[in-house]
Amino acid sequence: MPTLEEKSLDLVLDVKVKVAVQIGSCQLPMREVLGLSPGAVVQLDQHASDPVGLYVNDRLVAYGEVVVVEDNFGIRITELVGGSARSTPNA
Repeated sequence: MPTLEEKSLDLVLDVKVKVAVQIGSCQLPMREVLGLSPGAVVQLDQHASDPVGLYVNDRLVAYGEVVVVEDNFGIRITELVGGSARSTPNA
């Protein structure tokens, strides 16, 4: 028979959350943003070999590496982030 804690957890197991992967970021002057066009390349502050961040509801929960699964991108988790190290993407 499930415990009260297990029953409480069952209430949220099907709740959808936003999952996002951040591969890098940069700061650009508005002049450059307004000048972007198809084919433009925006250089990010992250090296191609660096791990990417996996965010759940804007909270960092893991790091991983980008993989291709069939014709889609995915992320292979390489490290889970502890509670005290979690942050928001721009913190």
